[in-house]
Amino acid sequence: MTEQKYTLRTVTLDNLNLEAVYEGYREDTPDALPTPWDIGRAQSALVELEEAGQIKGEVIDVGCGLGDNAIFLASRGYRTTGVDGSANAIDECRKRAAAQGLDVDFAVADAASLDGFENRFDTVVDSALYHCLNEENQRNYVAALHRATRPGAKLHLFCFSKELPPAFPVLQRISEQNLRETVGKLWNITSLKPASYDTSLTPEILGQLTGKPPRTGLDLDKEGRILSQVWQLTAERID
Repeated sequence: MTEQKYTLRTVTLDNLNLEAVYEGYREDTPDALPTPWDIGRAQSALVELEEAGQIKGEVIDVGCGLGDNAIFLASRGYRTTGVDGSANAIDECRKRAAAQGLDVDFAVADAASLDGFENRFDTVVDSALYHCLNEENQRNYVAALHRATRPGAKLHLFCFSKELPPAFPVLQRISEQNLRETVGKLWNITSLKPASYDTSLTPEILGQLTGKPPRTGLDLDKEGRILSQVWQLTAERID
C-alpha cells in the first residue's frame, strides 16, 4: 500500500493547506493517493448542465482543482479560465490540458479577491470551493464573483450540504440559510436543490483517510465510489 501523503483526520478551515494536498501530483512524488475530488473527468452534474444549455459565453472555474471541469468545458468550445490557490494544482491542470491538446487559461489566484479578472465572465462554475471558505471569505468571494462577471452572468455552485452523513469528514456543511443570505445578496438564486457529487473515494479508501473502519450506508456510483450530498445552486447576477 502506498504511503499516504495527507489525512482528513485533522484538517480544518484554519489549517487547510492545498499545496500539501496537491504535493503528490508533482513529478518527484508520483505515488500519492489522489485527492477525493480527482475523478479524472468532469463532474456528472456539470456535464448535465452543459448539455441542458446552462453554460454560456466566457467561463471561469473558481477553485478549479486539477482542471477536469475547465478542460471539459474547453472541449465543448467555451473560452474557459480556471483559477486555484494552489500552484501545484495549476501545474497539473496545465499538463492535463496540454495532454488533450486544449487551450485553457489556468492561473493561481485568490478566490476571495480575484484581482485582475474584473468584468470578464458570463458563467461561473464553483465545484466544491465555497465550503472551503470561512464566513468572511465566503462574503468576499461572492463579491469577487460579482466583480469578475458581466451583466446577466450565471453562477453554478456546488457545496457540501447539511444532509451529508455525519460519518463523512468535511471541512463544513453549508446550510440553505447561509447560501440564501450570503450568495443571495448579490446573486438572484433561481434554483437551490440537493444533488449528488462524484468522488474518487470508496468506503475502504475513506476508512484509510479517516483512520476509521470502512463506512456503510453511503450512496455509491456504479463503480463503487462514494456519492456525496451537496447543494446545487444556480443564480443570476444582480446588475
